[in-house]
Amino acid sequence: MKALKELTRPNIWELKPYSSARDEYKGVEASVFLDANENPYNTPFNRYPDPLQRDLKEMIAPIKRVKPESIFLGNGSDEAIDLVFRAFCEPDKDNVVAIDPTYGMYQVCADVNNVEYRKVLLNEDFQFSADEILTATDEHTKLIFLCSPNNPTGNELLRSEIEKVLNSFEGLVVLDEAYIDFSDKPSFLSELDKHPNLIVLQTFSKAGGCAAIRLGMAFASRDIIDILNKIKYPYNVNQLTQQQAMQVLKKYDQVEAWVKKLIGERSYLIEAFTALPCVEKIYPTDANFFLTKVTDAKSIYNYLVGKGIIVRNRSSIALCKDCLRITVGTRQENDQLIEALQQYK
Repeated sequence: MKALKELTRPNIWELKPYSSARDEYKGVEASVFLDANENPYNTPFNRYPDPLQRDLKEMIAPIKRVKPESIFLGNGSDEAIDLVFRAFCEPDKDNVVAIDPTYGMYQVCADVNNVEYRKVLLNEDFQFSADEILTATDEHTKLIFLCSPNNPTGNELLRSEIEKVLNSFEGLVVLDEAYIDFSDKPSFLSELDKHPNLIVLQTFSKAGGCAAIRLGMAFASRDIIDILNKIKYPYNVNQLTQQQAMQVLKKYDQVEAWVKKLIGERSYLIEAFTALPCVEKIYPTDANFFLTKVTDAKSIYNYLVGKGIIVRNRSSIALCKDCLRITVGTRQENDQLIEALQQYK
């Protein structure tokens, strides 16, 4: 890996971050706050939240088995994705490399930040070649994006290929693990100390059942986390989100129970889909969804919309012609979908 200073945009490396009143205050717990121009009424919503979400990170750290200083929290994982572009990629000069198909926000953030986005097509098994990824890089490649389990394909990427990229690439590797809780493969979080160029993304939206509160996590070396904290908005995670996340973490056994139930429902759905005349293929999955090739994705999608059932038509993206992405729901929701498709002609 190149030195972090060499990878970081010079203006970001030299940037003096905005310092909020809550950043500056350190010491015994105060009872009178006259520093931040807040309204003294409407407690507790009148106070700015902790800009570094310290209490929440202290709860996340033992669950994820990482140090609190290796955690960045943002407004969904999308904030962390955007921040790595802003921190490390010089607009109209640097580029990033990503697998294709994958999560669409990587390219959106590249386009917003005026950074060249290079796609490397997956093979017919939705796996990637580390050699092909590395061949697509050059001296201006700052980031490689990998998503595992991948969206929309659902499968885990080969660990050996991910490790080859980590060991060979001199820039930063962003590994999106939004769906890792539904996989029987281990997270790469345990590899952070081994790979200083690794950034792992996770989220409260999927297994945690908290998509509405918009809380994403990035895990990396302290030096990388410090750069992300330097350029984030001062109070990027609001107090209500922090409180709700802590409530979820207090009953984390419930999250684990949800995951186990969803994995069971995933098997139930897939088994039912194998008997449907309109289904041509079901791709292997390690996520809380699966990709299926059907006889006519557009027609089936519109038919389901008419029944009040929304799935995702992925036909417009690479390798996914006539494919629908099916999210695993409750047994009642899954049965409604199966019954509707059994009636489709």
